[in-house]
Amino acid sequence: MISNPAAAEVTVASKLEALLHLQQIDSQLDEIRRVRGDLPEEVQDLEDEIAGYEVRVGKFDEEIAGLNDQIKQRKQAIKDADGLIKRYEEQQQNVRNNREYEAVAKEIELQKLEIQIAEKKIKEAQYQTEQKNNDISGTKQRLIERKKDLDNKKGELETIVGESEADEKKLMDQRNKAVKPIEDRLLTAYTRIRGNVRNGLAVVEVKRDACGGCFNTVPPQRQADIISHKKIIVCEHCGRIFADVEARGE
Repeated sequence: MISNPAAAEVTVASKLEALLHLQQIDSQLDEIRRVRGDLPEEVQDLEDEIAGYEVRVGKFDEEIAGLNDQIKQRKQAIKDADGLIKRYEEQQQNVRNNREYEAVAKEIELQKLEIQIAEKKIKEAQYQTEQKNNDISGTKQRLIERKKDLDNKKGELETIVGESEADEKKLMDQRNKAVKPIEDRLLTAYTRIRGNVRNGLAVVEVKRDACGGCFNTVPPQRQADIISHKKIIVCEHCGRIFADVEARGE
């Protein structure tokens, strides 16, 4: 069965018209979002940075708690060693020969060595605790500064969003309606092209004999094919979809 050429032309023309309408809506949305600039990304980056600082402070707190436990254990070990030394010194008073005396003296020396090691470990842990407290202080200061920056950025963004929120919602409603008549294959291609070009233009017209997206020259015969609306034609240079050829005044 042979399809009606006129119906095919109308179908292609309708598809191009729908795509161009969607592009016009998306371009208006792009402009609204362009005014916001990098603020959304800056807000997100600051939120991520703040979360990182908070995790770091929490980690420092855990490490300090661990060091304090070590200090407590070392102090108890010193106390225990002191108790043993006193007991050994009392035993020395009651030894029966030099051999027993030397054995007890050796135990006393071992406990004194344990005390020296424990005292050294305590000093190391105290130094580490001091360093980590300094790190916490610096991190908390940066955290305060970043939170101020975040509040400022959020305030700027909320102001800009507030000014354009109604227009954006209206356009999004229009967009939801505009995509319905577009077949999935074309919509996928449109979305892909928009993602690959800097200005977001996936559907363009030929203006002054050039592609409205990349500005490369479009030959007359190709322009004639575009005007005929018999098939979807894309730019040979940038891949954008040609919707039509802009009429030029005499």
